[in-house]
Amino acid sequence: MSTPDTPRPPGMLHVRFRATDGTPVSAGQFEQLLRLLAQFTPVIEALPPDAALADVRGALRYFDRDAAGIAELIRLRALVWHGVRCTIGIAANPLLARMAAQGAAPGEIRTVPDEPGAVTAFLDRRPASALHGVGPATARTLSAYGLDSVGRIAAAPPATLQRILGAKTGRIVHERARGIDPTPVVPNAAARSMGAEHRFAHDELDSARRRRALLSLADDLGARLRGSGQVARALTLTVRYADRSTTTRTRRLDGPTAHGPALTEAAYALHAALGLQRARVRSVALRAEDLCRAELAARQLSFDPSDDKAHRIEAAVDRARARFGAGAVHPAATLRRGTPRAQP
Repeated sequence: MSTPDTPRPPGMLHVRFRATDGTPVSAGQFEQLLRLLAQFTPVIEALPPDAALADVRGALRYFDRDAAGIAELIRLRALVWHGVRCTIGIAANPLLARMAAQGAAPGEIRTVPDEPGAVTAFLDRRPASALHGVGPATARTLSAYGLDSVGRIAAAPPATLQRILGAKTGRIVHERARGIDPTPVVPNAAARSMGAEHRFAHDELDSARRRRALLSLADDLGARLRGSGQVARALTLTVRYADRSTTTRTRRLDGPTAHGPALTEAAYALHAALGLQRARVRSVALRAEDLCRAELAARQLSFDPSDDKAHRIEAAVDRARARFGAGAVHPAATLRRGTPRAQP
């Protein structure tokens, strides 16, 4: 029997999916893999386009295995049934599990023991950007003050971080640098979201090319939403960098929509807010969140004739794609040399 001083067995899994040839999983495969995780626990948070958090603490006694044993079952079943390789981080909270998965080799299972000394050793020499939620701009700000590693951030007085980053952000960053993350795993339904990803052929520094990729992704999402009779209330941008770290930001839309220009405008705003002037970007992904049926959503009336014209053009484009195929029509800005295409 455990005592109050006995370390709790880690029970948070961060699972990242990749096909055996290293290519991203499709949206259909992603939903199948979420159903695979559901065989072990109902507490699953989808992290599109290729990851998920799972809280398996309630399943340890049922399966008579620790979290590493359950992770091994997930890894084997995903490989045999779906041809997908799972990289899994295991820890006592989502932050540490995510970081364990980021530092693991493809197909590896890595555990961070729930002991203060082990957590400190795991975090100490990692760069500031390794902390979830610390993007390139925040990392550069911290580095300017000599706080370029997680260990140095953890050792800094909380008041100093709050002066540098603001009260709320400084407090959160200080807690995360010490391995503290009270965030629960929030079960969500994959059916209430829809995503698309683009992987660049090379790590991309050009913001114009990233914007063209986002335009293509937003156009693709809008077409798929309209085709399924759905609208989105929020849009999430996920940026993956050359060092495998990621930044994810979500923006609530002004109103439920499947209108391509509205999704594109939100995607551009999310991208601009990250301040990625010198970031080496490996991939960008957009996900339409909080979906509902289009007929159940109220639409704000507009007296702008250009807005009405844009919707009529979009309807004509949808009819052309339905007749001649999804690749028949694309936004002109995406047809430049080396233009990316959206990958569902």
